[in-house]
Amino acid sequence: MTARSADGVSRQGSARAGSVRTAFVPGSRLAGWVERFGAAHGGFRLSEDDDGVRLAAADGAFALLQPPWPPDGRPGRGGDPLERLASVAAQPRTAALVLVRRGGYGIAVASEGVLLAGKTGSTYVQSRSAAGGQSQQRFARRRANQAAGLVEKVAVRAAAVLGGHVVEYVAPGGDRTLAGLVLEHPAMKAYAGRSRLAFLDVADPSAAVLKKAAADVCSVRIQVTDAG
Repeated sequence: MTARSADGVSRQGSARAGSVRTAFVPGSRLAGWVERFGAAHGGFRLSEDDDGVRLAAADGAFALLQPPWPPDGRPGRGGDPLERLASVAAQPRTAALVLVRRGGYGIAVASEGVLLAGKTGSTYVQSRSAAGGQSQQRFARRRANQAAGLVEKVAVRAAAVLGGHVVEYVAPGGDRTLAGLVLEHPAMKAYAGRSRLAFLDVADPSAAVLKKAAADVCSVRIQVTDAG
């Protein structure tokens, strides 16, 4: 069962002391999230370094807030670190999403949390087998062929979806190995030089998963560590 804490972070069941969770908050909602975090944890001390903005709560909880984009000479505006962070997240930059899992894929172009273009599809790569001997070898070859076919299919379709759009960044997600192989495929060579954003941990891509990923990739990434 999914629950939501007072600071707005989704979690499964009750959180363990010291557990780490991730939230994605649009720049326009960051001030409200920080206010709720402070109220839920007895206030906090704020600091800033190269990794992001840090909130050290009075009850021992901790939050690291990071911008969606790497530093590239377009700083945010504002009188304090939180205002500048929210401003950076609100900048209309464009990212390509390449989400791949054994059960499906999702390709999209996102800006300001909105899908500009997108496509999803179902795929199939078998799970590992417990069999041994020649059966295991045949299974491994079949699985490798399925994975290679998936990479080829997704790379070609990704190039078609992304073509015609100005893409500043690439955000991989799903299965790290499969997503990496898609991005290394010759069909994707036009995007080889784009900056990579943080990896997105997503379920088998569907229209709903793709829509949420588009919002998340343009949002402030927040890692919350419970008081231990």
